[in-house]
Amino acid sequence: MPKASQKAKTTKSLKAGGQQTHEGLEIIAAEVAQCGRCSELAETRTQTVFGVGNPNAKLVFMGEAPGADEDKQGIPFVGRAGQLLTKIIEACTISRDDVYILNILKCRPPGNRNPLPVESANCREYLNRQLAAIKPDYICCLGAVAAQNLLDTDTTIGKLRGTFHDYQGIKVLCTYHPAYLLRNPPAKRMVWEDMQILMAEMGIELPAK
Repeated sequence: MPKASQKAKTTKSLKAGGQQTHEGLEIIAAEVAQCGRCSELAETRTQTVFGVGNPNAKLVFMGEAPGADEDKQGIPFVGRAGQLLTKIIEACTISRDDVYILNILKCRPPGNRNPLPVESANCREYLNRQLAAIKPDYICCLGAVAAQNLLDTDTTIGKLRGTFHDYQGIKVLCTYHPAYLLRNPPAKRMVWEDMQILMAEMGIELPAK
């Protein structure tokens, strides 16, 4: 297959109405930047961390909440875990520019603790509107917090991974968070298995490993 055709197949992420989608995300991001629904988070954050990437992406990667590096830069997944996520994305023959990356929460919880249920609930409206603007075909949930929040379940990530779930017509694949992989390198094999499942469903042919 010609390189141009392969590239078009691999990065087929633009949909009609791209400019409208982009403007819609800017409006939501401006509202998020002024949000004070969670007083502790609003008082302790450096800034909100809305999301980054292709506003018309077919694939969204979703984590739980920003960390210290993300809080400082205002961009999700830029620390060590984010660098590993970038490598995972690139191993799938795509780039961060082809996908959209966001979190359940738009503010860093103090001490990088897990989001509280009330915090996730307060942020859910923004998340729902964000996903509605992007209109992805696929969501990859990174870690138990993201997966359980999005799918409204208490099933463990070990049982959720490896198969597709449905969220409002969007196909959802759950896998381990890159931060978990930094602590448990053997789990990288399972994440790669999940990525193979996801890419196959998206019609992206991966190189033999």
